[in-house]
Amino acid sequence: MTKAEFVDQVADRSGIGKGEAAKVVDGVLDTIKEVLSRGGEINFTGFGKFAVAERGARQGVNPQTGERIQIAASRVPRFSAGSSLKTAVKGG
Repeated sequence: MTKAEFVDQVADRSGIGKGEAAKVVDGVLDTIKEVLSRGGEINFTGFGKFAVAERGARQGVNPQTGERIQIAASRVPRFSAGSSLKTAVKGG
């Protein structure tokens, strides 16, 4: 599903126009990005949790040359699915 298809579904289910639904979707995504960039976390009970994890520096291998390289430490976004989302996906 693309973002445009997602916006269409939000508009249909909420009874608002597509333009307004696009603003809402963009607002939600921007808020999630902002909170995670500050190192915070967002928890939607039953749906899941967005958080930031620290990845340590590590050794890697360049697949083209086989040369060992050092991969720097970084912060990455993580999502953990909640129980009702897991149940919905399992049930099909």
